[in-house]
Amino acid sequence: MIPVPLRITSCMADNAEATCRAITAYLGDKLGIVTEFIDCIPWQDRERQLDAGRIHVCWLCGLPYIWKADSADAAIEPCVAPVMAAQRYAGPPVYYSDIVVHRDSRYHNFSDLRGAAWAYNEPHSHSGFNVVRHHLATLGETDGYFGRAVESGAHQVSLRMIIQAQIDASAVDSTVLEAELARTPQLRNKIRIIDSLGPSPMPPWVLHKSLAAGLRMDIRDALLAMHTDSAGTRILAQWGIAHFAAVEDAAYDPIRTMAQQADGIALARLHHQR
Repeated sequence: MIPVPLRITSCMADNAEATCRAITAYLGDKLGIVTEFIDCIPWQDRERQLDAGRIHVCWLCGLPYIWKADSADAAIEPCVAPVMAAQRYAGPPVYYSDIVVHRDSRYHNFSDLRGAAWAYNEPHSHSGFNVVRHHLATLGETDGYFGRAVESGAHQVSLRMIIQAQIDASAVDSTVLEAELARTPQLRNKIRIIDSLGPSPMPPWVLHKSLAAGLRMDIRDALLAMHTDSAGTRILAQWGIAHFAAVEDAAYDPIRTMAQQADGIALARLHHQR
């Protein structure tokens, strides 16, 4: 049975929501079904509704994906992931965590940041939190590399804090940063990228297993073919996506490994929420 409507959401940065809303409408047109994009509730509630099967399709960060997929009652499966168009991505569905500072900052690479004021978006984020702790683990820095760390709540908030000199640096999802730069070109004059961590597996679009197998396959096939028609190409280009690629659970093993190695790593001795 096809749920009416098929409820779709994103737990990514809010600058992706216009594209996700357009993809939702595209799927409805292609599959001949009623779809609804859920954007009126916080991302935490969206995740809870996904867990409960009240949301059926979700673009989800890789870190909460592995937590959900590895639970005893796993209710989701990976479907596709975006392949970004920019040359730095070189073909596979991957992205980076760009280390961003103020344009006038005295910092020039990650090794300069010992003792700096750091912001991360939130602790369920791979790009803003998990990958940074993993990087510190590889450096043998286990007990507070930064002078202080603050939870900003979102990558865009971290960028504003950098511009306003409230913090020194942050790791920002490269695709989110590129979307912000496309939307606000003057931002280029206010920040610098001094390093990048990654690549990491691109966040997957996941499907709830309560959907019929045939419908899950139809959704997958429609997303994989989006770039082959003009309407789909225009929608994908809004967020710099070249096309979707099929992904399996094993594609997220690198995030599992990084999460294991990051466990117990402190970002800073002083740590608080904004």
